[in-house]
Amino acid sequence: MKKQIYILAGLLLVSGMALAQKGNLKRVNKLFEMRAYTEASEIYETKDRNQEVLQNLADSYYYNTSLQKAVKTYRELFVEYGDSIDIEYHFRFAQALKGVKQYKEADKHLSRYYNNPINTLSFIENTDKTTPHIFKLKQIENRNSSSDFGLSFYGNDKVAFASARNSENPSYTWNNLPYLDLYSATITSQNVLENIQPFSEAVNTGTHESNAVFTKDGKTMYFNRTNTTRKKTDAERIAHIKIYKAELIDGAWTNVTALPFTSNTYSTEHPALSKDEKTLYFASDMPGTLGSFDIYKVTINDDGTYGEPENLGDKINTKHREQFPFISEFNVLYFSSIGHQGYGGLDVFRSNMVNGGFDKPVNLGSSINSNLDDFAYVVREKDNKGFVSSNRTGYDRLFGFGREQNPLTMYQVEGIVQDLNSKALLGGSLVTLFDESDNVIQDTIVGDDAYYIFKIEPNKKYKVRGTRKAYIPQDVEFSTDSKGKIQYDIYLNLESFADAEERVKENEKGDVQVKLDKIYFDFDKSIIREDAAVTLNVLVDLMKKYPSMEVEVSAHTDARGPDQYNLELSKRRSASTLEYLVSQGIRRNRLKSIGYGEMQPLNACVKEGICDDREYDINRRCEFTILN
Repeated sequence: MKKQIYILAGLLLVSGMALAQKGNLKRVNKLFEMRAYTEASEIYETKDRNQEVLQNLADSYYYNTSLQKAVKTYRELFVEYGDSIDIEYHFRFAQALKGVKQYKEADKHLSRYYNNPINTLSFIENTDKTTPHIFKLKQIENRNSSSDFGLSFYGNDKVAFASARNSENPSYTWNNLPYLDLYSATITSQNVLENIQPFSEAVNTGTHESNAVFTKDGKTMYFNRTNTTRKKTDAERIAHIKIYKAELIDGAWTNVTALPFTSNTYSTEHPALSKDEKTLYFASDMPGTLGSFDIYKVTINDDGTYGEPENLGDKINTKHREQFPFISEFNVLYFSSIGHQGYGGLDVFRSNMVNGGFDKPVNLGSSINSNLDDFAYVVREKDNKGFVSSNRTGYDRLFGFGREQNPLTMYQVEGIVQDLNSKALLGGSLVTLFDESDNVIQDTIVGDDAYYIFKIEPNKKYKVRGTRKAYIPQDVEFSTDSKGKIQYDIYLNLESFADAEERVKENEKGDVQVKLDKIYFDFDKSIIREDAAVTLNVLVDLMKKYPSMEVEVSAHTDARGPDQYNLELSKRRSASTLEYLVSQGIRRNRLKSIGYGEMQPLNACVKEGICDDREYDINRRCEFTILN
């Protein structure tokens, strides 16, 4: 909606300004400053193409949605003056490129702009798999008008919308279309607007009116109106937008007043009411925004007064435009943004209300969002029907839609992780989803409920694996069929090594160890003897049986002899044991060696001379603790 978005962004263009085709640069820059982009671009094309001319010419085409011309001019600008161009031109050039679906080139500029890699094609592929709904759009037939947008519910059987159909209105310099008025209508089952009536002159004036929203009883209306006077802001003169309230009394709209938090120095626009009608959501560029327009909310008090506007914060708002909020009966916030990653131009996003705040916005996907501007989304959730506006056809148009669940989101695998024998839930276990090439797609650590769920795709093979310390991993393979089974319930039943193997035991500290016959070393030596090798081969066989098993080899001495000497001797013995296991084909990354010296005795023989040889001998040992 580039041709009219700045109507809604609060920019009233000066009308009646005409310049000769060969006007000087200062005068055409004034046209550009006043947002007379159509006329400005025609004159800039006659000027010498220095950096200022190229920048303003490219922007003029961009803001008027002449995107092919914008791309060509931005490209010329970057070829000639790339090193000296402000970073914001990278963003606008990227948006123009996305508008003509040149995503790879757009990503180069966005990656530089955000200083992070951007991959739009990957984003589009992922979004289409995960967005909750698929939309079926049908353009609403609206005779005698070339530009309409912002259709909203008006009672049970009517709608309201903004239109440039009144040819008696003065022409808007930005796009040479008549100023906007508000209209009511009924809409047929074939998506045709009928019984179109303008609102009264109390509502429609000589400036722009748009984006009406109504209370459920139909007696109160909030809407946009552009100021009739322009306010100088920095180097520009801008006519800001205010939100007005009107009351229906004896069949006539009256008491039309601007809301108290509006201003002549900034814009407030696009009102939306919560279900209980106690909160008004809107967009504004008031002081305190994160950049351009942000989404705000304000409390409507019982006495008709208003609280202080509250910015919805950086989870919803970016440094670019967020506009056209709508809050559904399910407390889902819908809005349009050019700052969140999207398909190009304004895209529609949704955010669920959670504990009084809103979660991360989700793009509604390619079945409703285009490479141009898509905005003014409204929906009746229970009916799965609503309206959206878009300039994908070249002008702002109204579309009706029905929606249904995205079938790709129905494909899922879920289940729980439990002990094979006791059936106890194994919270804290790792569950991993692999593709047919054994690449990890997703993984998760399950919570106390031991539940996992993964989204999957049709016509693919998968493997889900459950793993847990001291348990034997379990793999389950399955495949999806676009016409068959789309949901899988897979219980992962993990058996502990202690249950599966007689030699594996859990000690009093909770460590799971492989119990082997005692390993003996020659005095003051760390070389593996033949009898020790026979014992260690039992561990070798066990680790080959369970390729995921990881083991810590620890060596311990008794308390006789110097502390440091005993520590170093235990380190050599544990390392020698590890090397023997490696020599028998056990991968080194599955093993860890550590020497504890005399620091972990199994009895009270903690000093030399207080125990007999048999008691000291208990502490001279190697242990094999299962790590995974």
